[in-house]
Amino acid sequence: MNAVWVILATIAAVALQTTLDRWVAVGAVDLVLIVVVYHALVSGRVTGMLAGSFAGLVQDALSGAVIGMGGLSKTVVGFFTGIVGTQFIVTHSASRFVVFFGATVVNQLVFRGLYELLGLRQFGSPLAAVAGQALGNAVVGVLVFKVVELLPGAVERRRDARAGGLRR
Repeated sequence: MNAVWVILATIAAVALQTTLDRWVAVGAVDLVLIVVVYHALVSGRVTGMLAGSFAGLVQDALSGAVIGMGGLSKTVVGFFTGIVGTQFIVTHSASRFVVFFGATVVNQLVFRGLYELLGLRQFGSPLAAVAGQALGNAVVGVLVFKVVELLPGAVERRRDARAGGLRR
């Protein structure tokens, strides 16, 4: 059932991001990365890694970029965010903000680093763009957690999903 939610959330994030990009410059927020980080924090490293692979490849396929660059960067982010989510207590807004911020920075480092390493594209000095996107993702990511927790039964479902992941 968890895989269905990952797929649906990824499709919704891609659709929302491409729709919003037409009317508003939302390049400062990567909704697909927010979905990956959310699922990694809620369900652990394996789900985070698989969500990152799927979401990154879908985003690569639809963006016309080199297939696999976004998939690899989001896979790395999903895996390590899942480890952080299982090893540390990430239940408060401040800690979630730090995780979303750090995940965005790592995603951009891997993504841009691969492009630079392979000589496919030069990014120059992207510090301001990366910091802006990290800040945007952190704010939106914390808000997404708050909204999902307001839904009826959300905390119980998260607790059950976490307990199910530990039994395997």
